[in-house]
Amino acid sequence: MNKARLEEHYLKAGKKKLQEKFGFKNQMQIPKLLKIIVNVSVKEAVSDTKVIDKVYDDLMVITGQKPIVTKARKSIAGFKLRQGMKIGCKVTLRKKMMYEFLDRLVNVALPRVRDFKGLNAKQFDGKGNFSLGIKEHIVFPEIDYNKVDKIRGMNIVIVTSTDVNEEAKCLLETFNVPFLS
Repeated sequence: MNKARLEEHYLKAGKKKLQEKFGFKNQMQIPKLLKIIVNVSVKEAVSDTKVIDKVYDDLMVITGQKPIVTKARKSIAGFKLRQGMKIGCKVTLRKKMMYEFLDRLVNVALPRVRDFKGLNAKQFDGKGNFSLGIKEHIVFPEIDYNKVDKIRGMNIVIVTSTDVNEEAKCLLETFNVPFLS
């Protein structure tokens, strides 16, 4: 089975760089990517249930994997939200799909974001996971701009195997994730 381009780069150069920098004695201590979660929440879905179908299709095109429709856990009268209503979609990417998505995110989508200077390293959660938000899903080239009814944002969480933010940042830097200096 052929591996994704970023996965091969990690196995050949990235692991060695991380091991030398942090002095890991065991190969299993070296941080690695576990999964990437892409989430889109849609507040318009409360009044129009057909919006979820469009979000579902867009997310499937962007990630190459079938999304899961997320439902409200509890009712909130102020938002006219009832328990069990469909309010968004999410995808959990692992292995080859994860590396291919990260490759497209870093090399294609993020450079297309207007006024993009880099990602803030303060977006780590203290457990080695990195979260970022994208305001426009049209930065992905798979989306046909002419067929978009509304521009939507998405949350992306990159989950690593380490609990130390510095190690996770160094891991993401081996994949050329652009951080602010």
